[in-house]
Amino acid sequence: MRAKSLAEFGLPVELAEAHAPVVLFDKVNLSFDEKVILRDVTFSVRAGHTKIFLGASGAGKSTILKLMLGLLKPDSGTIWVLGHRVDLMDEAQLMRVRHHMGMVFQEGALFDSFTVGENVGYKLYEETILPLDEVRRRVDEVLGFVGLDAHIDKLPSALSGGQRRRVAIARAMAARPTVLLYDEATTGLDPMTAMTVDAEVVKLRDLEQVTSILVTHQLRDAFYVATHEARRDAAGQIEIVEASEQKIEEADFVMIREGRVAFEGHASDLRSSNDPYLKEFLS
Repeated sequence: MRAKSLAEFGLPVELAEAHAPVVLFDKVNLSFDEKVILRDVTFSVRAGHTKIFLGASGAGKSTILKLMLGLLKPDSGTIWVLGHRVDLMDEAQLMRVRHHMGMVFQEGALFDSFTVGENVGYKLYEETILPLDEVRRRVDEVLGFVGLDAHIDKLPSALSGGQRRRVAIARAMAARPTVLLYDEATTGLDPMTAMTVDAEVVKLRDLEQVTSILVTHQLRDAFYVATHEARRDAAGQIEIVEASEQKIEEADFVMIREGRVAFEGHASDLRSSNDPYLKEFLS
């Protein structure tokens, strides 16, 4: 089973060139009444890479995700996602692009009255015409990927916090998205449980070639995702190891401060920065 392409949804595929960014913000500004949320925000995300947004609460990090999804429109500037100007799209057009995007929310946002399997397969049931047996096979596959296939018939209330987040990741990946957005996906979890969620982010990026965009204030999780990679050993088992230099360079940190991009660079650049604000944030 595969997700439909943008062309099959009636949208031209403009990302045929390998160097074209999956996401591009160009001088994006947004204000709510008199409050400025984003000021001249510019960045790009390449296919298969990771972009990690850091910053204090209220800095505008989650707003950036909403703009990518077209849930908000900028006051000025341009936003390209998967080769399309989402800031100019109507809701019907946005739905076609969103089909190729997945979102993992801070609280998981699972349906309490649905089983784990029904939660994971929800988008496939509602937005595709796939036969039920194919949906079930895909649900089994993604739950196996996150190590929760034995919980398929349970309700979310029977799971731990970390398991619910992993179900949310499985649901987001079920339709084989090109881009996955994570909004504070480990908030409220203890460090060991959070690491299991971080590992799923790494596995999806490296084994499923998913472009990853994370919003977090948890430095531990941000650096873990940026400095580890997933691979299969000789027996075909998945293992998480320290990332190669090349893989580390495929992860960028973006510090948002008072609505502006205050820093953009790799993990080593962030750690070695002498900027007083960055040093205080890292401490």
